[in-house]
Amino acid sequence: MQTSREGSSAVTNLDAPSVIRVKRDGGVLSDAAIDWVIDGYTHGRVADEQMSALLMAIFLNGMTVAETTRWTAAMVASGERFDFTDLHRPGSSDRPAALVDKHSTGGVGDKITIPLLPVVMACGATVPQASGRGLGHTGGTLDKLESIPGFTGELSKDRIRRQLSEVGGAIFAAGELAPADRKIYALRDITATVDSTPLIASSVMSKKLAEGARALVLDVKVGRGAFLKTEADARELARIMIDLGNSYGVPTRALLTDMNCPLGLTVGNSVEITESLEILAGGGPADVVELTLALAREMLEVAGVDGTDPAETLRDGSAMDRFRALIAAQGGDLSRPLPLGSATETVTASHGGVMGDLDAMGVAMAAWRLGAGRAQPGEPVQLGAGVRIHRKPGEPVAAGETLFTLYTETADRLPGALAELDGAWTVDDAAAARRPLIIDRICSAESAGSV
Repeated sequence: MQTSREGSSAVTNLDAPSVIRVKRDGGVLSDAAIDWVIDGYTHGRVADEQMSALLMAIFLNGMTVAETTRWTAAMVASGERFDFTDLHRPGSSDRPAALVDKHSTGGVGDKITIPLLPVVMACGATVPQASGRGLGHTGGTLDKLESIPGFTGELSKDRIRRQLSEVGGAIFAAGELAPADRKIYALRDITATVDSTPLIASSVMSKKLAEGARALVLDVKVGRGAFLKTEADARELARIMIDLGNSYGVPTRALLTDMNCPLGLTVGNSVEITESLEILAGGGPADVVELTLALAREMLEVAGVDGTDPAETLRDGSAMDRFRALIAAQGGDLSRPLPLGSATETVTASHGGVMGDLDAMGVAMAAWRLGAGRAQPGEPVQLGAGVRIHRKPGEPVAAGETLFTLYTETADRLPGALAELDGAWTVDDAAAARRPLIIDRICSAESAGSV
């Protein structure tokens, strides 16, 4: 928490050392100082070393709600803000498009975007989804989708607009949306300043506010496999992001969801696409289906779309039809096989019982070791690398039964991945109580002095 100091917000000379000094000393940055430093860093007038110092000062001293709001606005203003409010719903010439999106703060096995978008599209909403690549131990939606032969997320604004009008959805790389965030995030990643609530909030919301959605639902993860480990931190982040969205006239709400255990039965790239197709075909793991439908209902409600049960779109195949149309519009060919790592290893149970603990972080790091994630920004991932989970917590286990299957194209990655899994799971005598997948629903931001 930050305590502001009287008079410390005044920056008479807008130069980097002066701005850094204010925040270093626990002061509050003026709107002018924030606008100047974001614009200066975006255009190369503020050096990496200077922005690094400012980010560390923010990490240590925090930002007030007003500072976070202005920081977010400056990042939105650093690039183009899409406006799709003139679009109509696909197949309609008189009904304006209900533009809504969802964002997850990052989890393990979190392929929810992939089945969720076509479900919401099949219900009549239009979804512009600016997506990212994997970050650390968490997977990226674009990496997963690029395991589909031919698929591209590199779309021009005109192509996004046309696809939203004709298909009802688009999943695309952020590109020039909030370019300040792209530069600042890369710096945060190498300066140990990622885990700052105001910086996380402004990073997420700057891209979402720039992408053109008129309503937003947040999936805020909490637990061992999330960036935020405690409910208190996750709630605070949710409230800040809700406040930021509402201040821009974008109705925003959040679900607080558990990320102690991986979502579904797969963690990786192509393996998560395979699981998503199972869900769209009316099957798939119960937890992924539960969260997909819960988020779909929130998105449709906040966007003012009613009349269609999201679950029905999975039963009648309309969500699958929307997914196929979306993938085809972006060059993907679902008739071709998905890649799968040729080097495999299995982990088996030494004794029978009930699957006990399953640590999301341990599974995530195993998938990362297999090549599903990156060690350096921009490097390629192995599209066929990943982990398949055969037993979730509470399910019966027989001695000698396979619990995990690992996939990679690089056999010498297997020992490191196995080491990450070691200690990440247990087989117990009886099932332990588990907290619900959906912990809470937050629809309004509570006022707070600082974050």
